[in-house]
Amino acid sequence: MVLALALLPLLAFAQSTATKVGYVDLKRLIDNAPQMIESRARLQREFAPRDATLKADEARLADMNKRYTRDAAILSKADAEALKRQIDTLDGAIKRTRDALRNDLNTRAAADRDRVWQQINDAVIDYARAHDFDLVVPSPVVYANPRIDITDAVLDQLRHAKPAAGSPP
Repeated sequence: MVLALALLPLLAFAQSTATKVGYVDLKRLIDNAPQMIESRARLQREFAPRDATLKADEARLADMNKRYTRDAAILSKADAEALKRQIDTLDGAIKRTRDALRNDLNTRAAADRDRVWQQINDAVIDYARAHDFDLVVPSPVVYANPRIDITDAVLDQLRHAKPAAGSPP
């Protein structure tokens, strides 16, 4: 009995220092964070005119190729060669435009992803601190009990967060 009473303070201390662990599914946060969704929509709006121009040029190239295939035999040699040069020139221009568009889009998407990633990371840290978590483990993990999954709570926090100062609208 005396031993049990002597161990009581140690037991209370052990319970008071219990570690609070949480788990967060980063893929789900990145896919569903309103900041990331808005970023993708903004990029789509920004690059839509250039994409439409590229598609129009590709359609024009397809028409020229069809005309060349259909009419090459009946065109004069000079006209057929001129059409072929036009096709080659347009094809090269389309390839350069496509590469430039892809590079610009990838650069902007990476910058936006980094900016939003920082917001997501800050939201996880803020949530963990506000709720006295000692450790938050990101995905992928082998197993995490749904009881410790804080992903939905962090998503709610991101939904209610104001855009970071200096971030694009």
